[in-house]
Amino acid sequence: MSHELTYLDVAEVEQLPTLSEVLVRINRTALVVKGGRRFSFSALSVSGNRDGIVGLGFGKAPQVPSAIEKAARDARKHLIRVPVTGDYSIPHEVQASYCAALVRLVPASAGTGIIAGAAVRAVCEMAGIRNILTKSFGSSNPVNVVKAALLALAELRTPETVAGMRGKEMQ
Repeated sequence: MSHELTYLDVAEVEQLPTLSEVLVRINRTALVVKGGRRFSFSALSVSGNRDGIVGLGFGKAPQVPSAIEKAARDARKHLIRVPVTGDYSIPHEVQASYCAALVRLVPASAGTGIIAGAAVRAVCEMAGIRNILTKSFGSSNPVNVVKAALLALAELRTPETVAGMRGKEMQ
């Protein structure tokens, strides 16, 4: 099942007052050369305004600070809009997979908090979701888990949206 994320355009991103970033993971890779090992770093960052907009960024560089900066810049380019209910949860249960990572998101009542692992927690916090139950199956690779969580959030629809697509009116 292939999913297509619709990102916010540049004009919408420039109108956002504040975007904050959370660094999810830094990974070190080594290339063995004649003189020894040459290290490179990759960073996974989640960006959002904590009010329904969230994005993922991935950056690689020879040094950690430049990898983090690239990841943050990439996250600001790949923002999506997420419907959040009045009690800071999601409208309905949803699940999505990316590669071998499967993520299930379940709405929760007010006061529950974010019941999630580190990768999905970062996505939910940046999206402004405060009450949610999550479960991650399969791969625990943070990159794939974050991408699966974003795909799941992109599938969310509000009752008003579904009614409009069906040509019905909300009562």
